[in-house]
Order: sequence, then C-alpha cells, then structure tokens
Amino acid sequence: MKITMITVGKIKEKYFTMAIEEYAKRLQTYCRLEIIQVADERTPDKSSDHENQLIKEKEAERILRFIKEDAYVITLEIQGKQLSSEQLANKIQDLGVQGNSHICFIIGGSLGLHVSVCQRADFALSFSEMTFPHQLMRVILLEQIYRSFRIIHHQPYHK
Repeated sequence: MKITMITVGKIKEKYFTMAIEEYAKRLQTYCRLEIIQVADERTPDKSSDHENQLIKEKEAERILRFIKEDAYVITLEIQGKQLSSEQLANKIQDLGVQGNSHICFIIGGSLGLHVSVCQRADFALSFSEMTFPHQLMRVILLEQIYRSFRIIHHQPYHK
C-alpha cells in the first residue's frame, strides 16, 4: 500500500522533523510513504475573509497538483468524522481489501483547506474539535497511521 501525505508549509522545529522521520522509518515495514510539502502563503495579521479565501485558494492549487487520480483522498478537517484508532485501522484495511492501494492524506495550512480540496476528498477525517498546529498534526497523523498498521497486523503497540 502507498500512503501519501500532502501538507502545507515547511517544518520549522527540529523536534517535529525528528518525530516525522522516526514514524516514516517505522512505517517502511508496512507501506510506501511519500510526504509532499507545498508552499504556504503568508497570512497577514488581521487579514479579511476575502484575503483568507484567496490564500486558501492558492494553497489548494498547489495541493491539487499532487493528488493522483487513483488515490483515495482523506482530508483532515475539524468538521470531518471522528474515528477511534481501531476504526481508522479498519478503514485503512477495508480500503486495501477494496483495491484502493493508494491513500492520500491532506493537511491544510493555518487557515485550513479550500473548499475545492474538500470537494475532492473521498472522506473527511477529524481528530478533534480542537485546532492543532499543522506541524504537530503531521506527527499525530503519522503516529495514527503507524498505530493502524500495528492494529491491522495484530501487533502490540495500540493499547
């Protein structure tokens, strides 16, 4: 199975980079992982709703360029469906059984995702009603993907 993670912006803190590298290394056993970072747009202080929409639109254009036609797209959205770790594992396993061998997870920038990216999604996933920094969300998502594969393979880790 191939897992692609498309994210907006670069990782600035070394501790996030180290955590991402660790989970990427662990995931090699279970899947082919590709992490794609697209440039983020600078958001001015006190930007208007119109400016925010333009920023999200530019970021969306960059994201959409990297989504493969055969990919099952999962966007991370506050309004998405919340799943337990076991339910996420079941979803990943079911997608593989159904012949979806490429899952693409998308994490937006600080303003979230433009509607065009959300419309391309096959599934909207929420980790919480809370907002997390998008850099931290990468680590959380990779950890949950790793946990999912451990659950799928009946290996200890998930308790």
